[in-house]
Amino acid sequence: MKHALLLSFLFTGILCAEDWPQFLGPRRDGSYQGKALPKWPADGPKLIWKINIGAGFAGPAVANGKLYLFHRQKEKEILECVDAGNGTVIWKSITDAAYVDQFGFDNGPRAVPTVHNGNVYTLGANGIAKSTDARTGLLNWTIDCRKTFGAGKGFFGFACAPLVSGKNILINIGGPQAGIIALDAASGKLRWKSTQTEASYASPILATINQKPQALFFTRTGLASINPADGAVNFTHPWQPAIRASVNACTPVAAGNLIFISTSYGKGATVLAVDIADGKKLKTLWSSDANLSCHYSSVVHHEGFLYGFHGRQERGCELRCVEMKTGKVQWGFPGLRAGSVMLAGTELLIFTERGELLRSAATPKFFRVTDRVQLMGATVRAYPALANGKLYVRNGRQLACFQIGE
Repeated sequence: MKHALLLSFLFTGILCAEDWPQFLGPRRDGSYQGKALPKWPADGPKLIWKINIGAGFAGPAVANGKLYLFHRQKEKEILECVDAGNGTVIWKSITDAAYVDQFGFDNGPRAVPTVHNGNVYTLGANGIAKSTDARTGLLNWTIDCRKTFGAGKGFFGFACAPLVSGKNILINIGGPQAGIIALDAASGKLRWKSTQTEASYASPILATINQKPQALFFTRTGLASINPADGAVNFTHPWQPAIRASVNACTPVAAGNLIFISTSYGKGATVLAVDIADGKKLKTLWSSDANLSCHYSSVVHHEGFLYGFHGRQERGCELRCVEMKTGKVQWGFPGLRAGSVMLAGTELLIFTERGELLRSAATPKFFRVTDRVQLMGATVRAYPALANGKLYVRNGRQLACFQIGE
């Protein structure tokens, strides 16, 4: 009887509703563990609401019935809080925006807001880090990372989604005075600084390897494992394309003692095994530019396999499944060009830049589309949010909410 009750409790826990409070979701791994998604109507998921928005590549974050969007309208950078159920604006925090993209791309924010313990943490395209009260929209603190740490804006501005670890806010800013920083969540004061490497466009994750908490950063020059408590470097692994005009943008994936990192530009991907004994020595299991070379998008992991887009975004990508330990390509699905991938239970949700949503079982055996609908107009580059059965997607003009589950 006790065993049955325990199974019932676990099953109920797996199927509970779930928020999406930061980039790549609550675990920063692109997975949603809410209720299993039902079959959608023939004409696609129901549109709940849609609002006009400003520029930017930052996807939404959803927590406690509120949605937080970081975007730009004309010369103002806006953190906006709306009712996640109906899209009604609750508050706006508006500041001057100075960022100008030197390559003619969008001037809006790149980094998804992080919602934690009643506050919203943001990093603007020009390197302004902020903490804002999630309920009122009042500013708690702000820091100009360019002025304070001498950080440069790189090719496309600042893009690191702030990572919460205990009482610290971790950010890859890439300054000569500090490559990675930890700010006190309550005050914004510097807790520690680590490395002097340039910033990338990837966001860090927290992982436990050999029973040791670690913050994994994929910087401009490669992988860095940092002790989130004090900034001490556990290990590094260089991984950078040979050409200067390149970016590292794929978020690392950690599974057990294995770490996956990937870029494009002829460098490709690698999987590293952290030594079980000392937790610092690294062994390369495989590395190749032909398996899963991720340009701008990140991948998801499920039962030993990686799912993501392979190839340069502007040339057209192929959706692939790759075995993590070996790098063996299990299948490839061309023609989607580029997009992002999410794991919902045991299913893949694929969002293309053209605004399509595809659905398939997450299996290395095959890729079979079970649903395919046009949700929005192009171009969709921001990572969507899936919270409590609702999917929130944005392009450069609009933010929309769709009912895709319960």
